[in-house]
Amino acid sequence: SNYFVSKMAREGMLQELDHSKLPVIKELDPDWLNKPYDKGNKYSLPQLLGAPGIAFNTNTYKASDFTSWGDFWKPEYANKIQLLDDAREVFNIALLKIGQDPNTKDPAIIKQAYEELLKLRPNVLSFNSDNPANSFISGEVELGQLWNGSVRIAKKEQAPLNMVFPKEGPVLWVDTLAIPKTSKNPDGAHKLINYLLGAKAAEKLTLAIGYPTANLEAKKVLPKEITEDPSIYPPAEILQKSYWQDDVGDAIQYYEQYYQELKAAK
Repeated sequence: SNYFVSKMAREGMLQELDHSKLPVIKELDPDWLNKPYDKGNKYSLPQLLGAPGIAFNTNTYKASDFTSWGDFWKPEYANKIQLLDDAREVFNIALLKIGQDPNTKDPAIIKQAYEELLKLRPNVLSFNSDNPANSFISGEVELGQLWNGSVRIAKKEQAPLNMVFPKEGPVLWVDTLAIPKTSKNPDGAHKLINYLLGAKAAEKLTLAIGYPTANLEAKKVLPKEITEDPSIYPPAEILQKSYWQDDVGDAIQYYEQYYQELKAAK
């Protein structure tokens, strides 16, 4: 994921890409390139875009019920919400709710977000990042935090599910392709990146797992039920007010420690 690109590059674990061996770059969405985690795409190229939002059962709720991450804190959702089982994803919603940078490294602000999450804890039914769509498909959960690719999986199963992105915006992540410094065959690695990011493979991948592809040629031939569904392919206005998840360095220890305390809390 993108925040590991910045971490690994900083630690000297990645080799620079040779863009002259990557003609596929011209097919990639320019809005996904040259982001803060890898300026100039020196070390990586984007493959799939992840965007978490507020997912809900359409038989029980309507889209207008949810405009903010803060809606999760409403008392009527006691013991009803599924959160993603990921420290950063969970802290993101609290940091955005209190008007802070979701990539903060400040221990005092991280603690403030933790205290906000403790107020949310009575509403949390489960933490799930392992096939999180399944609990919506089975009907065990009707409200929660979900990734856009998971929404596609649920809709393919005809589950009564939709998702909205809150006014604070989602915190986006990108799955990327990069080459380790220790690679014994960098030429082969460049060829593999070209193949995996190429239109044919990119189309198949999005059809299979639901996440938006960086390849614009593939997007042209994908079904409109994917590309024109704003819960799967976030529209431009959402992308413009989104954050990009970034590496928080040593501050990750605070996130992880507080997250374990949150899960253990009642």
